[in-house]
Amino acid sequence: MSAATSVIDVQDVHKRYGPRGPEALKGVSFSVEPGEVFGLLGPNGAGKTTAIGVLTTRVRLTDGSASVDGVDVTTDPQGVKRRIAVVPQQANLDRALTARENLTFHGAYFGVRRAARGARADELLDQFGLADRATERVDNYSGGMSQRLMIARALMHQPVVLFLDEPTTGLDPQSRLFLWDRVAELRAAGTTILLTTHDMAEADRLCDRIAIVDHGQRIALDTPEGLRGLLPGANGVELVVRAGQDPVAAFEPIGTAESMQLDDDRWQVRCFGDPTLSALIDAAEQHGSEVLDVHRLEGSLEDVFVHLTGRDLR
Repeated sequence: MSAATSVIDVQDVHKRYGPRGPEALKGVSFSVEPGEVFGLLGPNGAGKTTAIGVLTTRVRLTDGSASVDGVDVTTDPQGVKRRIAVVPQQANLDRALTARENLTFHGAYFGVRRAARGARADELLDQFGLADRATERVDNYSGGMSQRLMIARALMHQPVVLFLDEPTTGLDPQSRLFLWDRVAELRAAGTTILLTTHDMAEADRLCDRIAIVDHGQRIALDTPEGLRGLLPGANGVELVVRAGQDPVAAFEPIGTAESMQLDDDRWQVRCFGDPTLSALIDAAEQHGSEVLDVHRLEGSLEDVFVHLTGRDLR
């Protein structure tokens, strides 16, 4: 992907806090296509918050380059701010105002014409299921309603890039699914979205591609399916067989195998190395074992995340 076609372009970005301070980013690079939902994942302290800070102009990079919609974050931060919107994890609505007033005031701040502000606000309130509560003060809103309103507010000036920071943390399942559907609609309408989340199911469902950062470096970048292929056991098959003794030796000529006894005569066998189903069944029959169940192994995105970043607490 070339920088000319990328909405977000990050090239070899470094960030050091102070002359002798820690280096939060150590040469991070990635780019985001127009209309893409791009996930930026990492453990606490990995550097993703700093990377988002650079792109939203809150953090000044030490070295490298970054641009949004072709505008350099260092030389023209105001130009970048006009092209982006940020939905933070913590609610920051003006609770003395109604929902509609929150939207129209935001639109005025970003230069949306008075004649268009009301119509745009009404359109977004309807899209996010808040039309019937538009004239209520947001002090009466639930957490889920507040989160929906913050996203609606961010869209008032029709940003090129929408940054979503943990958008569904603490929401009930219905609110989470509602927001997932709205994100899919925004992507279909051409809005580029950069998502940070610790919810691996959310990232797997929403993101076209995902970058994982750790210790200030980008350690992986691929589609969710491609990332799952990084697991050591991604190309494997699990069988349940009935056998009088451990059948693992029968499968070792096909690939790396491991076994676990489930009860008196049932064994779970995992065989890695992308073995064919016919070869596994033949091996079981030659051993005198009966195949009771078989399926491909496929790890989750959470498995990938832990595999790449470790299990240690941060």
